[in-house]
Amino acid sequence: MLLKLGRAASVLVLASLCLPARGTEDGIAALKAQYRRPMQVPFPDEAPYSPQMATLGKMLFFDPRLSGMQHMSCASCHNPSFGFEVPVPGAIGSTNKPLPRKAPTVLNAAWLPVLFWDGRAPNLEIQAQGPITTPAEMDGKFPEIVARLKGIPEYRAWFGKLFPQEGVTQDTLLTAIATYERTVVSGWAPFDRWVEGDEAALSPAARRGFVLFNGKAACAGCHTGWNFTDNKFHDIGISTQDLGRAAFDPDNPLARHAFKTPGLRNLTHRAPFGHGGQFADLDAIVTFYESGGMNRPSRSPLMRPLALTRAEHEDLVDFLKSLTAEKTETALPNLPN
Repeated sequence: MLLKLGRAASVLVLASLCLPARGTEDGIAALKAQYRRPMQVPFPDEAPYSPQMATLGKMLFFDPRLSGMQHMSCASCHNPSFGFEVPVPGAIGSTNKPLPRKAPTVLNAAWLPVLFWDGRAPNLEIQAQGPITTPAEMDGKFPEIVARLKGIPEYRAWFGKLFPQEGVTQDTLLTAIATYERTVVSGWAPFDRWVEGDEAALSPAARRGFVLFNGKAACAGCHTGWNFTDNKFHDIGISTQDLGRAAFDPDNPLARHAFKTPGLRNLTHRAPFGHGGQFADLDAIVTFYESGGMNRPSRSPLMRPLALTRAEHEDLVDFLKSLTAEKTETALPNLPN
């Protein structure tokens, strides 16, 4: 099932790191076409979209009663004010200690084929289950959560209407949360208006940064399509003991210290950056990419030192800032008593 969005275009994948007909209007237009936003949100056939289901999922997403001590919700680590992340290297879990990895954003998760930095979850339903039950995160136990929700008349009525055969269960709860998460889509950004033909939407510096992104800086080798991710795993040479994808793909020598390419939407709300929040801001992470990262056998062949001038560095950062939505509003739900 597909949920239509307000403005239309298809998602294409960047076919080359080279800027076609570099510097020409036709070349820029061809590149723009590869970053147009999709017109619909994809939903699986087994969990089709309905506004009622998304509303129930939103309530659950913000409800601390899904945690063991009833003091944390999904939004504790995926806060709308910070691009559905939190502004710390590791979100604070149920034990009041930082988690070892930064919480990845929920933005545009409907298009992600695998979830988590290491890709261990194949869909949003399984992804939602992990943080809820992990002791260091929300420390919830589904038998207790289900019993708690069954005791709340409004929740019992919602589940009875939407899941008349099952009612409140672990599976129906996760289906509702996943449905809401699929509706969390980054809003229209200056870059999108520029792609659609508003030449005044981007500054000259950001336009130069776009050319660098697709050319000399080679960012588009991994950050492809409208959500700016290839959804693959790369070791970019960050100094870390975290094995990343290798825990699930041990026979792949390039999986060691490899993490899923994050999308780049709404970046100005999402610092710090990196799988462990190693980089304080956009300037810091672009500087790291210029260094080429730590040289080790697993480092992606796409990583290499970049000889950007200071002006080019600033242009690239300006372009990345243009990917942030001009208007972002998330109304908090009223939770049932």
